[in-house]
Amino acid sequence: MGTKPRPRPRPGLDSGPDPDPSRSAARGEAAADSVDRLLASWHETRPDLDLSPVAIFARVNRLNRTFDAELETTFTEHGLNAAEFYSLVTLRRLGEPDGVSQRRLMRALNLSSGTISTRVDRLVERGLLTRDVDPADRRNSRVALTAQGIALFERVTPAHIATENRLLAALDPAQRDQLIDLLRVLLVSLEGTNPEPTFPRLGFTLAPAHVTMAIRRAAGLPETVGLIVRAVEPGGRAEQAGTMVGDVLTSADEQPLRSIASLYAAINNAAEKGVLALGVLRGEKTPATLRLDVGPRPGDQPQPTDIAPSPRVQQHQL
Repeated sequence: MGTKPRPRPRPGLDSGPDPDPSRSAARGEAAADSVDRLLASWHETRPDLDLSPVAIFARVNRLNRTFDAELETTFTEHGLNAAEFYSLVTLRRLGEPDGVSQRRLMRALNLSSGTISTRVDRLVERGLLTRDVDPADRRNSRVALTAQGIALFERVTPAHIATENRLLAALDPAQRDQLIDLLRVLLVSLEGTNPEPTFPRLGFTLAPAHVTMAIRRAAGLPETVGLIVRAVEPGGRAEQAGTMVGDVLTSADEQPLRSIASLYAAINNAAEKGVLALGVLRGEKTPATLRLDVGPRPGDQPQPTDIAPSPRVQQHQL
């Protein structure tokens, strides 16, 4: 097997040749990486810039390029590309013996109708899928794995998992768990959520912190880290507590609110006493404290949904 080409960096602050690695060693850093050296170079050029976000994004980008290249090699060894692999594993995960509607597969993969049609066409031609008219809706199709497709899934999936484990070999189990927890906080914030059916219905829709900051900046208000209220359900608990559209929730029981995960945790912790104190910012400089009823109340649970949240939604319905 030939030497794999080095992935090309994306243009931006995280690109460019790395400075002399001896600089990091001179500072006594035992395990400086290429991003440490990149940031050190930028600090010399522009010491006034706060590049702490670049320290995260540059590493994520570089790791992603490496991960994609390694996984693509695994897929290629089994005659697939990444898009085809994710189509096969999604169909296998959904697990219906007579297949699933092409529309459902499209939603599960978060693709457009044109893209999913092209992808299914290619896999049908290779004998990995079948596509038939959906008897429940003749305007739609049902897609199913063939025996050949199932056999390929059974071969490639263990190899895929083995590659991922190999790429994470530098992390011990505790470090993996810590990384999972941090990534979950960020992804939940970015994707949007619907609470579990057992969660009390509070009656408001919130936007995550990064959207909150953008909305306030566009309105000429100071950027504030918190969760902005986008909608309030008439007669719901949030309205009864005095919540208004445009309020920014900045704290819960005096703990800062940077993410929806923090709010969920605060609500769970306050369930026994039944009341949660929310710190709220209205407008530019008007703080307030609202007391939100979070105790159990019969009949107020949200309806469960099997539709996964989309990164384009970026809101949380409670």
